[in-house]
Amino acid sequence: MNIKERISALRAQMSNSNCDAVLFLTGDPHQNEYLPDFYKSRAWISGFTGSAGTVVITKDHAGLWTDARYFLQADQQLADSGVELHKLQVQGAPEYGTWLVENLPTGASVCVDGNTISIGAAEELRSIFDPKKINLELDQDPVADIWTDRVGQGAEPIFEHPEGVAGLSRVTKIMNLRAEMKSLDVDYYLVTSLDDTGWLLNLRGSDIACNPVFLSYTLITPTEVILFVDYSRIPSELIKSLQGDGISMLPYNSISEHLLSLPKEAHILVNPGSLSANLANSLAHTHILKGASPIMVAKSIKNEIEQAWIRKVMVKDGIALTRFFKWLENELAHGHEMTEYDLTFELIRFRKQQPGYVGESFDAIIGYKGNGAIIHYKPEQETAATIRPTGVLLVDSGGQYIDGTTDTTRTITLGDPTEEERLAYTLVLQGHIGVATAVFPQGTKGIQLDTLARLPLWKRGMNYLHGTGHGVGFFMNVHEPPQGIVNTLAERGVTLHRPGQLTSNEPGFYKKDAFGIRIENLILCNEAMETEYGHFYNFETVTLCYIDKSLIIKDLLSKEEIQWLDLYHEQVLAKLSIGLNQEEISWLRDKCNPL
Repeated sequence: MNIKERISALRAQMSNSNCDAVLFLTGDPHQNEYLPDFYKSRAWISGFTGSAGTVVITKDHAGLWTDARYFLQADQQLADSGVELHKLQVQGAPEYGTWLVENLPTGASVCVDGNTISIGAAEELRSIFDPKKINLELDQDPVADIWTDRVGQGAEPIFEHPEGVAGLSRVTKIMNLRAEMKSLDVDYYLVTSLDDTGWLLNLRGSDIACNPVFLSYTLITPTEVILFVDYSRIPSELIKSLQGDGISMLPYNSISEHLLSLPKEAHILVNPGSLSANLANSLAHTHILKGASPIMVAKSIKNEIEQAWIRKVMVKDGIALTRFFKWLENELAHGHEMTEYDLTFELIRFRKQQPGYVGESFDAIIGYKGNGAIIHYKPEQETAATIRPTGVLLVDSGGQYIDGTTDTTRTITLGDPTEEERLAYTLVLQGHIGVATAVFPQGTKGIQLDTLARLPLWKRGMNYLHGTGHGVGFFMNVHEPPQGIVNTLAERGVTLHRPGQLTSNEPGFYKKDAFGIRIENLILCNEAMETEYGHFYNFETVTLCYIDKSLIIKDLLSKEEIQWLDLYHEQVLAKLSIGLNQEEISWLRDKCNPL
């Protein structure tokens, strides 16, 4: 079925049920950012594949609500689908809820799969619906009967993340967690985020593309740790190791039944952002404490062993990127044709040559000329642009290695850059350096740092419509809360930056149908100094990849900015040369010569 046929089939089903509208969120039972294929119902019903968005289907309207990162992508993917784009004014806001109130009659019913909406989101929608007595129905999967070729759940093996790389044993992590639970005066903690379980137990999987996680829940009780998982996927030796560490296992699908059996006097901590509304019903008889995940905070602060591995993995990834860009330059010089889609596989080819490589940390964003202005552009084989030796190319990619996760964006000119492109590039670079060189007091939040990245653009009346930085996991999800650098009061904006956190630094600028500019490195937060005014922190840039000097208008840079760039390039050359041959070193030296 095409998109129009799928919507028609859904509407036929709606007419036989008590649904005036069907809501398709970007969600699964764990509220992951990226979803297992089984739960990609929003993409299936609409054709929009972006990682954020909500679809509403009524009897006479089909709409997608998404934010500015995806406006251009949505315009393309929704063409001729019958689905209308509604542009969110505030990223992440449930503006579709207000639209439903304005367009549905009093007492109408809105249906959504209760496994795909968090308890927090469900409560927010009910409060929006309440003035008009609109019902939120959570007891059905709207596409269960019409999505006939739906894929199954994950089946790949679950494996151990070595303690020598992780830095802490799972026994130590559990002990630290129990101490945190005691301070919160709770007996139980239900771990619903997949990356929290993976980090806590030093386990990894592959149930979600590019994210090394597996479908599971973990319940910390006063006397035991229970992992709810399809344990047929765990090797027998690893099962013995887990049991030896005091971890028992029950089937993944038995979680609801087990929660219903907890004592009424149980005080249980849950993260409302990752607890599904359906599973929350199984805890209704207990005393629930809703709060941020203590694992999330601990996970965000990389220990010294993890930090040491991060610096090493950046060398490996930098070598792979150096070889990729050298190869690309050579191919174009010899007149060889290739597309954006082809380049995604070349990135994988070069990363595969590095020890410890597991896969990509996200689908590569490779945008040539105007496609670079589509912020989360993913080239498809049928529509990818052909790369030619002119114009600007944006390459945003990352790798998953046993010893770390990378995420790097470089924008390069392939020939004949315009003054407009060079100006935008130079301003973005100045914003990047502004964040990289920041020194700030303890207690500084992401929203305070964001201005440093935008100021050079603002002075010219320019801006970009995405955040400047996100937290990054350690052989874990490439987007890892809670910290970040953004210009809103969302979680990433209000979370304090602390030593040990790994964050991206990626300002940009985009001109529709013309070009996209983004420069991204990963930065570690470190202690800088202690004075009579308190503790001060700074950032250590750990990504190692040359920055294209041919796009820079040197006269716009300050002496300090030039010094930063020259020192950065000096470090890139020195650290990557140990893994490159003489021809590669010579090529990189030219890219890293002082400005």
